[in-house]
Amino acid sequence: MIYCLNPQCQNPHNTDNVQFCLTCGTRLNLKNRYRAISLLGEGGFGRTFVAENIDRLNAPCVIKQFLPLPQVQQKRGLLEKAMELFAQEAQQLLQLGDFPQIPTLFADFEEDGYLYLIQEFIDGQNLLEELEARRDSGKSHPYSGKEIEEILLDILPVLEYIHSRGVIHRDIKPENIMRRQSDGKLVLIDFGVAKQLSGSVLIKTGTKIGTEGYAAIEQLRGGKAFPASDLYSLGVTCIHLLTGIEPDKLYNPMNGRWLWREELSKKGIEIGAVLGGVIDKLVREWVSDRYQSASDAKADLLRTLPPQFPPGKGGTPTTIQTGADPQAYGGQGGRQGSNGSSSSGIATPWKCVHTLTGHSSYVIGVAISSDNQTLVSCSYDKTIKLWHLGSGNLLGTLTGHSRWVSCIAISPNGQILASGSLDSSINIWHIGTGNLLRELSDLPGYPICLAINPSGTILAAGCFDHTIRLWDLDSGQPIRQLVGHASYVESVAFSPSGNILASGGSFDDRTIRLWDVETLDLLAVLKGHNASIRSLTFSSDGRQVVSCSEDKSIKVWDASAGEIIDSFPKQNAWLQALAMSPSGDILASGSRDSTINLWQFPTGQILYTLKWHSGAVTSLAFSADGKTLASSSWDKTIKIWQV
Repeated sequence: MIYCLNPQCQNPHNTDNVQFCLTCGTRLNLKNRYRAISLLGEGGFGRTFVAENIDRLNAPCVIKQFLPLPQVQQKRGLLEKAMELFAQEAQQLLQLGDFPQIPTLFADFEEDGYLYLIQEFIDGQNLLEELEARRDSGKSHPYSGKEIEEILLDILPVLEYIHSRGVIHRDIKPENIMRRQSDGKLVLIDFGVAKQLSGSVLIKTGTKIGTEGYAAIEQLRGGKAFPASDLYSLGVTCIHLLTGIEPDKLYNPMNGRWLWREELSKKGIEIGAVLGGVIDKLVREWVSDRYQSASDAKADLLRTLPPQFPPGKGGTPTTIQTGADPQAYGGQGGRQGSNGSSSSGIATPWKCVHTLTGHSSYVIGVAISSDNQTLVSCSYDKTIKLWHLGSGNLLGTLTGHSRWVSCIAISPNGQILASGSLDSSINIWHIGTGNLLRELSDLPGYPICLAINPSGTILAAGCFDHTIRLWDLDSGQPIRQLVGHASYVESVAFSPSGNILASGGSFDDRTIRLWDVETLDLLAVLKGHNASIRSLTFSSDGRQVVSCSEDKSIKVWDASAGEIIDSFPKQNAWLQALAMSPSGDILASGSRDSTINLWQFPTGQILYTLKWHSGAVTSLAFSADGKTLASSSWDKTIKIWQV
């Protein structure tokens, strides 16, 4: 059966193998390759068809036909604007389709006066169909709390992705979330042109935005939509799936309250306090009272506060992806107690406030300026990016290296940035202007790591030619090269006083060397690791050196005696990054398994484990006030965490 796409056709059904509609004579194959099989849906803005791609062995696809409302068609200016926005939306859908839980856009075009989108066909049921099937089977509890948690954890990353690209869906509801039959993953559908037109064109005609009952009040009143608007609709969707009752019947307009908890109570159904708190915050009436990002909602859903550790080291790490609104847990401080503190006395967990996605390849290094204003990142995409630490906004991109940028360091006054690259050069930049001040080029071995001493006068680079090279930062004049490592130098760090430089060797060396900065004499060789020393830092008083290694261990050394003082509990994967908080009581470590551990220093007790990166953590940096932690990863992102 072939379906005619002419909206005026009186009998659109046609037999197979015909080229033109038997009723109205309209050509049936779009672009001679797409043919509609059956009508899938119809609304105020167009129609959707199940279709086939003739050129791809009749592979299934979806045809979306845009039919502007009569009041738009009758006004030339509005119709032209509608067509312009349709083209813009098609471009957005093309970009969004890279995400595996958003249908891929195959084509967009105009034919016979109508606009079309051709999209991936998702084989499966939407959540409303699932709900109705459960009701038909006689289930007393449509969806359990655990199932709702799984739905949220599956769909929130999709919203995080589209919101990061400036797209608001505007119509989140059970019908627009499909469960793909092949893998069970949830797919967000219906990114129709109505979402673009509603706010800028069709609102003038009085057309409602979103679906009543699911849409937030700001959409229905003024046509405005924010990421929090999509999150509101997702919360209402959860309420519908939990109760099996239409949303309008669960809202009391007299006092602005949702009655879903009462409905569950009538049925003797209980859900977890965390899930309940998350749903309550999703559906708060005022935009400012809701979650402002999908990442915040996801983090609260995954959040568990740390257990009370017994005295001493170790204990089970706590998975924390962001902080939580205390109201989401029914009290001030959630489940841990009245003050929400862990056994370490740290009252507030860390919260991921920004995920920065500007780099196109692995992000290798991060550094924060001393005024807590600027975050700098470097990547294998050959660029250095400057970000505003508070807002996460991109301030600028520095280009000048011809190969991967391997390391960065910021001077203590926050004015000078040094960057090292596999092009065997080090560039010195002025952070405020982005100007390249000088280039230290033609190094015998490319720089792998950089450090600037506390007075801002000496730049140290650990290099591939087994040396540590020192320069006067102001003039760029070389001071000396330090030799002794048997292989390339993976890490360097100055002590807080600046009198000691520590360097860590790679797998064929496995030693830490301590150097007197004034005399440049070798003070000690520290042996104990069984693999590359990937990162080094000092305690706040400079008495201890802390190292992490590909042997999965963190070791604490006496800087004066050159002996191991302690070893933290061994980890599950290579350790690649360390950072000490300015107060010296928290050590952050980043691992190849994509996690960040926050340790109480010097006891070695794990306080929290942050699990938001999807690739190895490559670098960590605390802000000067200790309230912000930045992390970089192979997943091409930088995350900004705050207490």
